[in-house]
Amino acid sequence: MKVKQIMHSSVEWAEANTPVPTLAKKMSEQDIGCIPVGESDRLIGMVTDRDIAVRAVADGRNISNLTARDVMTKGIAYCRETDDVAKAVHTMEMRKIRRLPVLNESKRMTGILSLGDVAQATQKVTAHAMKVLSGHHS
Repeated sequence: MKVKQIMHSSVEWAEANTPVPTLAKKMSEQDIGCIPVGESDRLIGMVTDRDIAVRAVADGRNISNLTARDVMTKGIAYCRETDDVAKAVHTMEMRKIRRLPVLNESKRMTGILSLGDVAQATQKVTAHAMKVLSGHHS
């Protein structure tokens, strides 16, 4: 199975100068745990809810003065649309992350692959296999 088949494709990114409160509100409204950060049409980082909690709140910083650049995780791991899901999961495992930006051949972000996407796809494949393989017992 390819990443493109199970990723979330309706993904937006924030500019590096986006205020942290704006990011947190967007996360809350959209029920998401991360927002990719872009600059000059390139992915430069990710802000997760944990980044906000650890790099802003726990440090006692004034959140209203912080931007995505101040709290984002740099050095982004990513996968390609055409990668096998197993390869993407291996990257998640090695980097100990739950979400991967998905890039196309032009290195443009086209989606996000989450651990939840992988679990849901695996459930569907297993359910289909059980139905097909158990069909002769009906």
